[in-house]
Amino acid sequence: MPSSIATPSSQNLWTLALFFLLLIALFPDLFHYLWVLPFACLNHWGQATQSSKPKSDIVTPQQPATTMWFQKQFTLPPRSRGSYLVTSEVMEALPEIGQYKVGLLNLFVQHTSCALSLNENWDEDVRADMSDALDRIAPESTKGNELYRHSAEGRDDMPAHIKSALIGTSVTIPIKDGKLATGTWQGIWYLEFRASRHTRRVMATIQGEKAA
Repeated sequence: MPSSIATPSSQNLWTLALFFLLLIALFPDLFHYLWVLPFACLNHWGQATQSSKPKSDIVTPQQPATTMWFQKQFTLPPRSRGSYLVTSEVMEALPEIGQYKVGLLNLFVQHTSCALSLNENWDEDVRADMSDALDRIAPESTKGNELYRHSAEGRDDMPAHIKSALIGTSVTIPIKDGKLATGTWQGIWYLEFRASRHTRRVMATIQGEKAA
């Protein structure tokens, strides 16, 4: 018949198992520390190995591009009522545009009786038609038919303010590789709404990244 007496090796296993059970029950924090200690040692060894690599293997992140600001005021030649293509005059007044790889140009005319716009750059009839259309939208008062209260500077005074409000006093144009990124048929318009000649001031603001 087989013997039912436990061998010394099995007794040692039962003793070890009982020890671990008591350890878990009486000292759970100590058991957790002993359990995670090998993994912590492995992690520390891995970090030490990584930090010992040559510096040439460490990739340094590139610095973000710096946004630059530039502002300048220039004047447009005196002109009387009409719509004028001034793209070349703007580029001549702002050679700094060529320094920017990417950016935005904002042009703001500092007056209340003229306007800036982006429109047709080829057929000058478009500019003449635009002036005529605006005259029909905001006509001048005539004798016996006063349309407006405000006429401090003449009959063309209030119609000029209306046209300025309709068209707007600023345009924003993207810059790409040192040039204005306008469409094929787009140009910068200056629209003068007063009958007499006026010199107009324009504030130009450029925001962007300069070419290397």
